[in-house]
Amino acid sequence: MSQRTATPPEQQEDRTPGDPAGSPLGNGLKQRHLSMIALGGVIGAGLFVGSGAGIAAAGPSIVLAYAVSGLLVMFVMRMLGEMSAANPASGSFSVHAERAIGPWAGFTAGWMFWILLCVGVAIEAIGAAHIVTGWLPGTPSWMWVLIFMAVFCGSNLGAVANFGEFEFWFSALKIGAIALFLGLGVLAVLGVLPGTSSPGTANLLHDGGLLPHGVDGLLVGLLASVVAYGGLETVTIAAAESEDPVRGVAKAVKTTMWRIAIVYVGSMLVIVTLLPWNDPAVTEQGPYAATLDHLGIPAAGQVMNVVILIALLSAMNANIYGSSRMAYSLVSRGQGPKALGKLTHQVPRRAVLASSGFGFVTVLLSYWYPETLFAWLLNMVGGVILIVWGFIAVSQFVLRRRMEREDPQKLVVRMWGFPYLTWVALAGVAGVLVLMAVGEDTRVQVLFTGGLTVALAVTGYVRQRAAATRAAG
Repeated sequence: MSQRTATPPEQQEDRTPGDPAGSPLGNGLKQRHLSMIALGGVIGAGLFVGSGAGIAAAGPSIVLAYAVSGLLVMFVMRMLGEMSAANPASGSFSVHAERAIGPWAGFTAGWMFWILLCVGVAIEAIGAAHIVTGWLPGTPSWMWVLIFMAVFCGSNLGAVANFGEFEFWFSALKIGAIALFLGLGVLAVLGVLPGTSSPGTANLLHDGGLLPHGVDGLLVGLLASVVAYGGLETVTIAAAESEDPVRGVAKAVKTTMWRIAIVYVGSMLVIVTLLPWNDPAVTEQGPYAATLDHLGIPAAGQVMNVVILIALLSAMNANIYGSSRMAYSLVSRGQGPKALGKLTHQVPRRAVLASSGFGFVTVLLSYWYPETLFAWLLNMVGGVILIVWGFIAVSQFVLRRRMEREDPQKLVVRMWGFPYLTWVALAGVAGVLVLMAVGEDTRVQVLFTGGLTVALAVTGYVRQRAAATRAAG
């Protein structure tokens, strides 16, 4: 028998949130909500806006950056799907890390992800404000950040079904728009779109070739792609409030693979094939709008900007939801301030307000630093998601062995090539962190992430020892 840490009663309710009797949270999300959240719920600033800086740094090798990090995130999501289908929980990987490694690990992974999503809320709000100020010059960016924060904080204070409906229609529009973009792009690459001629490989091989800024540029692109993928884990959090958590997680994880291949990698390939990577419009307009304008499609760039605005607001909405549920799960397991654990009509409203707090602080930051804030925030969270992925891989390795011995019937979703691909994922996470540590442009991000990880881990370990002492006494 494996050794397990005793689980307090308050933790038990988060272990089986799919059971209405076992979780005080509701189950208002339907399968169609989960499927669409999995398809497009986190497509936001990281892809539509942040990818412009990645292309400018990496050039055509941005495709390689998205493919490498995409393969890594496929493994991560499969591992997370295995654990979440076996034990659905509103705290997702934080709960799994606690069960596999110890309370300190659940504390560290959970609060790191909470910070990531809270910063993500601010990033999406700033990106959306930038688009609106482009349409309405003279209006202050901070005002739009405030408006967006108020609207989506308010929507998350309502029933979870409201969040599901928002995300269903938002995500449907995003997926439809990207499918149209890819369709037009492929026609243009082939030279069969009226008014265009095929660029061939000119934009891929000229102006410095595939790696115009060398390995350093590729590293910046890799970081940009990691940021774009961050937040995919939210679907396993949402599954805990669905009608059938196990089936919901299984289906959602399966959609991740082709979404990454087509939406992320496919988009980057179309953009750098059609548009010179060093075109100023890539960063000024955003790569999607710039590509459509380059093709001469009337008003297509502005239409895409509308879609991007909706995408940013959608991801903002999803981040407030995911961060509030993670905070609630942590508190319900004794890993945070008890005041955030109060439920009102099955909604953790205090956790929603706390999770929206940094977004409201960003109103002031966007007033003081309107030109530099967005890039600073994107860099701030780049390494955090890698640490979270590391916790997911270690947790899956431990829990898979345990389930094979004790509850093999729970392995509804299985990680491919276990344990070899689990080790590959861990090596990939470690490799990216090492590359970031040696890169001049990314070293500061690794130091920030490392400091945050150590601080949370030490705090979690001290809390764990204190709890053990109290229990023994």
